[in-house]
Amino acid sequence: MKIFQIISRPFISFVERYYPDAFIFVIVLSVITFLAAISLTDATVTSTIVAWGDGLPMLFKFTAQITIIMVGAHALAHTSIVQCLLKNIGRLPKTANQAYALVAFSAGVASLGAWSFGLIIGAIVARSVAIECSKKPFKVHYPLLVASAYSGFVIWHMGYSSSSALFVATPGHLLEGRVGVIPVTETILSSTNITLALLGLLLITIICPLMKPNEEDVIEIDPDLIKDNEPTIQKKASMNMVERFENHRSLNIFLGLLIVIYIGITYHQNGFSLNLDIVSWTFLSLGLLLASSPIHFISLINTAAGTVGSIILQYPFYSGIMGIMATTGLMQVVTDWIISISTPETLGFFAFLSGGLVNMFIPSGGGQWAVQGPIMIEAALSLGVNPSVVVMGVAYGDQWSNMIQPFWTIPILAIAGLHMRQILGYTFVIFLLTGVLYGSGMLYMGAG
Repeated sequence: MKIFQIISRPFISFVERYYPDAFIFVIVLSVITFLAAISLTDATVTSTIVAWGDGLPMLFKFTAQITIIMVGAHALAHTSIVQCLLKNIGRLPKTANQAYALVAFSAGVASLGAWSFGLIIGAIVARSVAIECSKKPFKVHYPLLVASAYSGFVIWHMGYSSSSALFVATPGHLLEGRVGVIPVTETILSSTNITLALLGLLLITIICPLMKPNEEDVIEIDPDLIKDNEPTIQKKASMNMVERFENHRSLNIFLGLLIVIYIGITYHQNGFSLNLDIVSWTFLSLGLLLASSPIHFISLINTAAGTVGSIILQYPFYSGIMGIMATTGLMQVVTDWIISISTPETLGFFAFLSGGLVNMFIPSGGGQWAVQGPIMIEAALSLGVNPSVVVMGVAYGDQWSNMIQPFWTIPILAIAGLHMRQILGYTFVIFLLTGVLYGSGMLYMGAG
């Protein structure tokens, strides 16, 4: 048995037996945060409850953005043209190892462009590869294939959509008075970050195939998922004027082109800035352009709607946790402890570890930076550390602990048709290995 099969087996067993469902996970984290706030800060039970309640709606906009992205991407993936493209991609692997590597690499590259692309495209490619490989003489383990897709998410903060790096690079940001504008050449475009990103991509591409189980343990994709392709619209032999109007493709093409033109104008006026709004509109516009009619697009969206329920339910509770940590001073307590054991050479490393910890409670790159970033910046200034070091430390920690945080598996699993416990055992291994990589990188950066 290969070494990585041996390493992954206890994690797979642990997750299957003891890891709670994602919704139970957020409830447990809420209890821990509540108890920590009233134990470690001056907050009372009443003020902590108020902080939690005030925090619930803080990320409503973000929740709406990710919901639109998910349904839009899911609908786009089920249009005829994209289904044909995905089938061709799925036919590329000639062996099971190539299948796992292809999915991990594709998801990683997509994540470097935008984290949302990595999640959605990774899931779609994994499912397509599994469907096509089911027709071939070799077997692929579908849970590992989907875990390979999620593994690509472990490098997203090193790419163009890095929340913390883009925040401090934007003129007028809230910390400009303390650190000025930190250009992306010092963060995501630095030689160290680019090197670590490439090493991370190489690592997941190599390691995921090495975790494949023995052939007798392989679980192939459910045949019911293979049948679940693009919804079809049965057109009547004769339609009245209104029905012909509803099924005329020119309507959705007009709307799709309007969005594309708007995006073009935005880029022309503001430069190339890939934010969540633009990602949302991109998926919607492409879906509209490729759907055969407005009614067809509505059917695709209705099919996709089932993928977003858990996101809508859970994110307000994570937002409540963020409210407690920000308002009661709990984040300050945690950060003060980290600063007390840090030196200028190790602050970046401890920023990385704390970023991983805080991400478990606030699984949002932007939300986490809003709470943790100002405190870490002050720590950097007090210890004489280049602020860009802690920016990337928090960023690396955020993407790193995603491998054991079940929340962001929701979009992938909704598309893939699996349960979180079927994939997190494998991503625990990625968590350990990338932890060594990123931790070493932060120690190498030192004080900058």
